[in-house]
Amino acid sequence: MNIISNAVKYNKEKGEILLSYYETQVDDRHILFEFHCKDTGVGMSKEFQNHIFEPFTQETGGARSVYGGTGLGMPITKKLIEKMGGTIKFESEKNVGTTFMVQLPFLISADMKQAESQEDDVSIEGMKILLAEDNELNMEIAEFLLTNAGAEIIKASNGKEAVEAFAKSGVGEINVILMDIMMPVMDGLEATSEIRTMNRSDASAVVIIAMTANAFTEDKTKALKSGMDDYLTKPLESEKLIRALSRYKHN
Repeated sequence: MNIISNAVKYNKEKGEILLSYYETQVDDRHILFEFHCKDTGVGMSKEFQNHIFEPFTQETGGARSVYGGTGLGMPITKKLIEKMGGTIKFESEKNVGTTFMVQLPFLISADMKQAESQEDDVSIEGMKILLAEDNELNMEIAEFLLTNAGAEIIKASNGKEAVEAFAKSGVGEINVILMDIMMPVMDGLEATSEIRTMNRSDASAVVIIAMTANAFTEDKTKALKSGMDDYLTKPLESEKLIRALSRYKHN
């Protein structure tokens, strides 16, 4: 969606956008889809093309600079595509247009009914999740994955904000807290301890899941001792994240 949105945003008046896709069966179990988005827009300079997938990077000067933005759209898009095992490429010429090409592999199910049944059991639709993460790019990715799966998100950029957000919420309103461990102001371990000692009925029951890049047993032990219920290792994988959260949907 971000690629198509950019094609519309950076197109010329009375310009064109061509969407196409191709599929190739790799073997009996795998199929490869290739999606193309071609526009007749303002294009990109050679210099900017070298930095398009870097966070917070925007082209200065020219038509593209008029539209603003955070400079996070394409880095997030690339990360999500790569998490799905795919690739993204592009061709662009200043004042001529841009073509993005995305390849994504898919598994051909041997039993579609069984797959659909299993998928029905894994859902976070309607869950309210407090997401505590200080890294803006990681926050954007997690928010995208969770909201696309039907969850409602409350955001906090450090442990102190997470504690305050939980304190302001209604009793039982938040189903799960996704808590980054390494954060400024107040880290995730301290924030968890603060929440667990609050004088409210759901303080000891709300599910708190740690998020950290450290996969050592010692770190997991510290997280669980602080009062956390579960533990996820970064970078977050979409399927593992949704499955982990779905276990607590009816908590």
